[in-house]
Amino acid sequence: MDKIVKTDAEWQAQLSDLAYKVTRKHGTERAFTHDNFPKDPGTFRCICCGAALFDQKTKFDSGTGWPSFYAPLDPEMVGEQDDRSWFMRRTEVHCNRCDAHLGHVFPDGPAPTGLRYCINGVALTFEPED
Repeated sequence: MDKIVKTDAEWQAQLSDLAYKVTRKHGTERAFTHDNFPKDPGTFRCICCGAALFDQKTKFDSGTGWPSFYAPLDPEMVGEQDDRSWFMRRTEVHCNRCDAHLGHVFPDGPAPTGLRYCINGVALTFEPED
């Protein structure tokens, strides 16, 4: 995979203020503010680099207020790292192609994986199937 590397100024020019805050500065959008994606078949892509991250087939309503998935489209595209901010220990997930912060993964999701990838909606775009 080709890594995407840009300066902070380039990311700021490319992204909305909220998308920049979330993806480049590890922010979090407010719950229930960005889960208006179509329910049709398609692919969720990284807002920063366009990498294919999640399939609509793995999306589910977790009731948390953030788009949730039980598995990434390609596990190699979604990286994980320890996050000890906010006096908690969580597993942060990011796009492996451009290092954009996406959200967190938790071990309380549905079968078949038991995982809940809790993703900031502003970090994603949706591409419908043709």
